Amino acid sequence: MSQPEQRSGAHYFLEGLTELGIEHVFSNLGTDHVSIIEELARWDQDGKPHPEMMLVPHENVAIHMAAGFAAVTGRGQAVMVHVDAGTANAAMGMHNMFRGRLPVMLIAGKAPYTLRGELPGSRDNYVHFVQDPFDMASVVRPYVKWDYSLPSGVIAKEVLRRGHSVMQSDPPGPVYLTLPREMLAEKIDSNAVQSFSSERYGAVLAGGIDDERAQAIAAQLMAADNPIVVTSYLGRKAEAVAALEELALLCGIRVFEFSPSHMNINRSSPCFGGFEPGKGVGQADLGLLLDVDVPWLPKFVQVSSQTRWLHMDVDPIKKDFPMWGFATDMRVQADCATVLRQVVKIVRDKADAAFHRKISARIDSWLAASTERKALVAHAAQDHGKPGAVTAAWLCAALGAAISPDDIVINEAIRNTFAVLNQIPRTKPLTLFCGAGGGLGYSGGMALGAKLAHPKVRVVQIVGDGGFHFSTPTSVYATAQRYQLPIFTVVLDNGGWQAVKEAVLRVYPDGAAAAADEFQARLQSQDRQFEKVAEAFGAYGECVRDPAHVQAAIARCLAAVDAGQAAVLNVQIGLQ
Repeated sequence: MSQPEQRSGAHYFLEGLTELGIEHVFSNLGTDHVSIIEELARWDQDGKPHPEMMLVPHENVAIHMAAGFAAVTGRGQAVMVHVDAGTANAAMGMHNMFRGRLPVMLIAGKAPYTLRGELPGSRDNYVHFVQDPFDMASVVRPYVKWDYSLPSGVIAKEVLRRGHSVMQSDPPGPVYLTLPREMLAEKIDSNAVQSFSSERYGAVLAGGIDDERAQAIAAQLMAADNPIVVTSYLGRKAEAVAALEELALLCGIRVFEFSPSHMNINRSSPCFGGFEPGKGVGQADLGLLLDVDVPWLPKFVQVSSQTRWLHMDVDPIKKDFPMWGFATDMRVQADCATVLRQVVKIVRDKADAAFHRKISARIDSWLAASTERKALVAHAAQDHGKPGAVTAAWLCAALGAAISPDDIVINEAIRNTFAVLNQIPRTKPLTLFCGAGGGLGYSGGMALGAKLAHPKVRVVQIVGDGGFHFSTPTSVYATAQRYQLPIFTVVLDNGGWQAVKEAVLRVYPDGAAAAADEFQARLQSQDRQFEKVAEAFGAYGECVRDPAHVQAAIARCLAAVDAGQAAVLNVQIGLQ
């Protein structure tokens, strides 16, 4: 009788990743990954396919590349980092992906647990002692749905399947797996290892609701005189955008976005109400909260006690928010696209000519407000600014006119977010992404991940100077150069973190900081040349100080990107 073949735990770990359909492993490796590196070399010798290992010089960029890829495809990838140090560098990205409901499997090696050579992979380096904290997973545990340490390579495939199913299940989000070095180096009989299919062990997705509740929602919409929707991340699914647009036109619903992480409705729709839900909340008799974490700021928005609120969300209870505080009369945990389609069908079956006339008149009545809002947006863009202080509105309007509806915009402008949202109109789903979390420095990596997923589409990253510092830009452009991912970065340089200044003024409008005009947030320097950072890694760079030069500079940068070269446009928008 022949002896069973023996392979390393790392071999079966790679097989497990491959069986999951993982396409990319965004990685920053260390001494903990020696067995994986050895197996990859063996697999490449044998011509055996495996996920693409993409070496990224900093974990912040690696984790946000996974975020960008997942945002545009829905498919979570793997990020492989070095023990606690790599985990710490990836933690902010895990926070952003957790709040953005984006799937990712963060995989970290662990220091060997054997000290004297008892097992293959035992400690052989000083750092193996100092990189062994009591609870490494605690660094990211607030931001994960699941964490686990692989106890043996025998169950590597089952552990990977479990982690993958959890991260892809609704609501999707990050998971964390650690790999002791001995587990990767151990030899395992091939007949001891099993595979675990997605058909029997796969993710669970939210669906629709029972007919009784769907009928109730439809009835309330048909009876309402002034219904509104407030949403933020419904647009993470293209089919949900189409369903919302159809329902809004059918029932005459104004749709407001608050702190949107996606484009949730075509900006040219007559039902789009803008980004200030407070303008609609006070008059609404029926409100639908659809896939939104924070629909408005209660400190500034008064809600009528007569308004009935319905909440449909992949996570309506907000289980990861210690406090939430928005009262609703019906809460539905479901997939918004499915529920909205259910409601559309019911309304279409029940609607008569009188109902359609009522809705048509209601939509027509919004024209004046819509025209006024558009006029204000256009007026803001007419102020081009002056040399050294280009207005963000003019810059974004010029950029919006230069790109196509299919191009993807990653917004990290923060202080100038409304300029981006208003002046760069998006009409197609999955062409706008903003940060859902509180960690800055995400847009560079996300732009790279989106470009990797859609190589034929332009990807434009708009970031403030503070966010640019956080983004580890040398890693961004080194990765763009190595993997030929030409992204277009627009840096809005206003001399520091203006959001900090605004926060101080909201609490202490007449305080000492305001009197001194000192908010501990200025980074202004005469010689800040952000574009030179990118040029060091083969990118095209320009700095614009004069509004008259903006359009030509944008055209040159886009030409470079279209020719396969990353580009950075550093725009001086002045101290604010």
